[in-house]
Amino acid sequence: MNENGEWETHWGSSAIVSVWKTSTDMFSTGYRIKKQEQEYILHSYGRVDVALSHGKNAEAWDVEGKHYYDFTSGIGVNALGYCDEGWVKAVTEQAGKIQHMSNYYYCDKNTQLAELLAKNSGLCRSFFCNSGAEANECAIKIARKYGEKKHAYKIVTLENSFHGRTLTTLAATGQDGFHRLFTPLTEGFVYAKGNDVEDLKAKLSDPEVCAVLLESVQGEGGVVPMEEDYLKAVRALCTERDVLMMLDEVQTGIGRTGYFFSYQRAGILPDVVTAAKGLGGGLPIGVCIAGEKVKDSFAPGMNGSTFGANPVVCAGAVEVVSRVSKPEFLKKVQEKSEYFKERLLKMPNVEFVRGRGMMIGVKVKDKDAHDVLNACAKAGLLILTAKDLVRFLPPLTITKEEIDAGLAIFAEQIK
Repeated sequence: MNENGEWETHWGSSAIVSVWKTSTDMFSTGYRIKKQEQEYILHSYGRVDVALSHGKNAEAWDVEGKHYYDFTSGIGVNALGYCDEGWVKAVTEQAGKIQHMSNYYYCDKNTQLAELLAKNSGLCRSFFCNSGAEANECAIKIARKYGEKKHAYKIVTLENSFHGRTLTTLAATGQDGFHRLFTPLTEGFVYAKGNDVEDLKAKLSDPEVCAVLLESVQGEGGVVPMEEDYLKAVRALCTERDVLMMLDEVQTGIGRTGYFFSYQRAGILPDVVTAAKGLGGGLPIGVCIAGEKVKDSFAPGMNGSTFGANPVVCAGAVEVVSRVSKPEFLKKVQEKSEYFKERLLKMPNVEFVRGRGMMIGVKVKDKDAHDVLNACAKAGLLILTAKDLVRFLPPLTITKEEIDAGLAIFAEQIK
């Protein structure tokens, strides 16, 4: 059968098998999904040749029944893994009561979640939205509002950072590769070198700077951690210069690094924190949490989000936060992180491992990270990349048995 659906004659057993396979593939569920994607979805993603159907914790199956170990958790979203029973119960019970309400009205699950986040962050008040980019937009608005009194509007971010894909959060992102084709971007962002206190001091000498926005671990930038001493210095400088310290915890937050928020490892308290990804456990939610200094930034009408604080999503998030915030849960994340790293470092073709908690970057010797990703997918392991590194963001609930099985596949593919 050719591309027009017509049968062709081929000689030789291998050709016959090839034609038979092609014809059967054309009637498979996977083929239909891929064809629909090509025809009806904007081509903004480089897909891996996998169409997932269902899963449980760190295991998944595609539409043809093939099994995978998943070390991606939806890029850090499925914090409790696939189809966690407690999370499913919380979401479905709420969906059976009321699935959405206008922000004109009070929402019980929303207020519960806000209280949990305040108690576990050390900050005060939350604004709920749909994504990390939207949460960062909120933080940027808070910073601009704070700086208005002294005519300051610039925000210092870091080189190699990533803060989202809206035009403003692209401008905040300190990577030229994300800026191309979309200029002019929003003005007012200055890029400093990560882990370089002197460079930050120089940038903060500008009286028009109102805030610093940074990731404690640069995820998309290659899983690059900021040093604890650097984070403490940033906190001290921001206090000294009367500028806001804002942390983008979209990927690092909600237990990902073995702390509920990663800044807690350094013993500091920022003025603003953003989170998303793992917060909803698989449903879309973002949050910008304001500290004491800026808790009264907004008056009604200054910010909003139609689907922000959706009760079904908040019910799932309450389940996630209630469990992930427990010290014994976070201790297990730290223990599994060390186990992960120890296993990886014993592999002869691993050059180095870096990251925090269950946010792990691996440099493989003499192999392209994207080639490793595709080879692993074919072999039954789902992984990610970040720059030239392989990246693992498994569910926080992954078991040691799942770690062992997935890493066995990984070790074979990097020989």
